Amino acid sequence: MKEAIEKISQELQQLKATTQKEAEEARIRFLGKKGEITALMEQFRTIAPELKREYGQKLNELKKTAQEKIEALKSAAGETKTEATAQDLTMPGDSFPLGSRHPVSIVRQQIVDIFRKFGYDVAEGPEIEDDYHVFEALNFPPNHPAREMQDTFFVSTGHLNPLLLRTHTSSVQVRTMESQPLPIRVVCPGRVFRNEAISARAHCIFHQVEGLYIDKNVTFADLKQAILLFAREMFGPETEIRMRPSYFPFTEPSAEVDVSCNICHGKGCNICKGTGWLEIMGCGMVDPNVLKASGIDPEVYSGFAFGMGVERIAMLKWQVNDLRHYFENDMRFLSEFATATEV
Repeated sequence: MKEAIEKISQELQQLKATTQKEAEEARIRFLGKKGEITALMEQFRTIAPELKREYGQKLNELKKTAQEKIEALKSAAGETKTEATAQDLTMPGDSFPLGSRHPVSIVRQQIVDIFRKFGYDVAEGPEIEDDYHVFEALNFPPNHPAREMQDTFFVSTGHLNPLLLRTHTSSVQVRTMESQPLPIRVVCPGRVFRNEAISARAHCIFHQVEGLYIDKNVTFADLKQAILLFAREMFGPETEIRMRPSYFPFTEPSAEVDVSCNICHGKGCNICKGTGWLEIMGCGMVDPNVLKASGIDPEVYSGFAFGMGVERIAMLKWQVNDLRHYFENDMRFLSEFATATEV
């Protein structure tokens, strides 16, 4: 052991390092877990008891010398000019790729801008809502089977009006009917949440834009015309729509809306599954019970409502086949929409 201590001591005296990397390599060589001095410390356990005091003192001095030497080398290396610090700092820096607006944000803004041209205002509301505004005021009484259509994330359930993450932006329509004077003409964009398995066609988080128009003598024909004008603004002037009977607790009558496929122009393709039509939204005339719940007389006023998924519109507009792309923040995917800002 004596020879090994003297050998390492001589090597430390001659040790040099011009960079931080070299100094760190020296530290690992002598003081690392498998370093030479560490190995001597392990070997120290096996020497005779009468020699332990002598060699223990020498090993401690050697370890201290190594630590001081390596610290000195690191300090000296830190003061040495590296290639990076030797560069001309007045030179222009490297450019980094800039992001662009998210496709969901682009489509949401396009939808809102279209309805603004039709005279609609924008209304927004809280994402954490109460049961009354999400369900009860929209004709979802307790234990109603329609509640099973929407898997809900509850925030609190310990009282009669529990808090939850809203499952649709229809709650904003209720708050608007409660607070704004008639007539009402608004669109309600926002993020909604449902307890669904994530797949190419479904996600637990998505975005909606819902619309509401209430006035005297509003008819289903007004609803159809508003949706037709929207579809032609969004998908092209040749777009046609069709309405299929459906059911929603808060509208009666209710309908699902399809647009003619903007890929095959109604001839049938993989996108529209050979039908020539693509579903885009649900709609209907506001149920009289919903009007009454918000203090509006259904004998005097009528109205229509509609709602669409923003991701769904974006998928149809750009033929995106997997909803998960919108949430992964993959720059390769997002960069494709850098110029997609026009309606």
